[in-house]
Amino acid sequence: MTHSPNGAYRSRGHRRASSAKRWAIVAVCIAVVGGIAWPVLSYFNYFDLFSDKGESISFGQEGGQAGGDTGQQKSDPKSPVLMPTGPKADFKIANTVPEDGTKIAVTTLEGKKSGFTGKVWVWVPKEYKDPKYANSGFPVMIALPGGAGYPINYWMGTDLKLEASISKWHDEGKSLPFILAMPVLNPHPDNGIYNDASDIPGQPKMGTWLTEDVPDLIKANFRTIRSRDGWAMMGSSTGGFASLKSALQKPEKFKAIIASGPDIAPDSPLWNGHETEKAANNPNLLAPKLIKKGGPDVYLAFQVGTKGSDAQAKPKIEQFLNKFGNKGPIHTKYSVIQGGEHNAKTYVPGMYDGGLIQWISEHMQGPTPAS
Repeated sequence: MTHSPNGAYRSRGHRRASSAKRWAIVAVCIAVVGGIAWPVLSYFNYFDLFSDKGESISFGQEGGQAGGDTGQQKSDPKSPVLMPTGPKADFKIANTVPEDGTKIAVTTLEGKKSGFTGKVWVWVPKEYKDPKYANSGFPVMIALPGGAGYPINYWMGTDLKLEASISKWHDEGKSLPFILAMPVLNPHPDNGIYNDASDIPGQPKMGTWLTEDVPDLIKANFRTIRSRDGWAMMGSSTGGFASLKSALQKPEKFKAIIASGPDIAPDSPLWNGHETEKAANNPNLLAPKLIKKGGPDVYLAFQVGTKGSDAQAKPKIEQFLNKFGNKGPIHTKYSVIQGGEHNAKTYVPGMYDGGLIQWISEHMQGPTPAS
């Protein structure tokens, strides 16, 4: 090796080139390993170790506003607002809505009235923690999935953007700032048989779970509206049937619904041998009874696509509407989603585009201050 200035320079340059090449190889290896590892780690929720999933959350109800807390605020029976009644549930963070940072939480509810135990996810809009609404009750929407609806309720995910959409629509003046309650729908995780959101003899009382125990959980932990004007349901497919049936069966509890691609009649095989009870859960029989009774008024919004199984559901929905739509206390709104399919990704934007969320919001009670 020469010791001339130029020779020394060439030697150092050679070492630098070799070093750069080694680092380039290392970088490529890291990239390759990372590309393989990322989906694996993601699959096993490795990166949730750095999130707040699983942490306890009180939804800003510290200082005596959460149900069961010492110093809990008591409701005036004459007030339109129902303060949390307690006992306080143990909510854990399940997801964060990326658009505004609000939290979706989950708890396990042991239904005192139904005897069924299952998970319930809850989301409250950002307005709930706004000081100007500190003493206001909020409307509640129970959101139900289709399919098995167990062990999760798919509305609790952030991919369908139900929570983000409610916030956006409220900011645009098109929706009330609903509290969302998202319970499991069915007790059978493995056989695909669903219970039609009903109390089928010999089976878990899923009708009572959805219409009694779940509302009781929300009333126990959140500021709600005392009257039926603050209570709604929504759902797709089987969840749409559950919403429709529940509003017609218990109109004193639920004022409005959005049913997306719903079944119109109960069809669970578990009804075999229980025709009387099945009839008591059939919207086609419940609707004329409510019309004959003359009230209370219910607001039933329907939407359906034109492709796939929605194309088969459409005639049955329209037959129901032709018989009972906008008759007496039954008020209806109908939206056909051209090219829409039987899935939640179709139905969420459809709630907005078809004017359904705005329509039910106009007939319900928004955040109400205590009197």
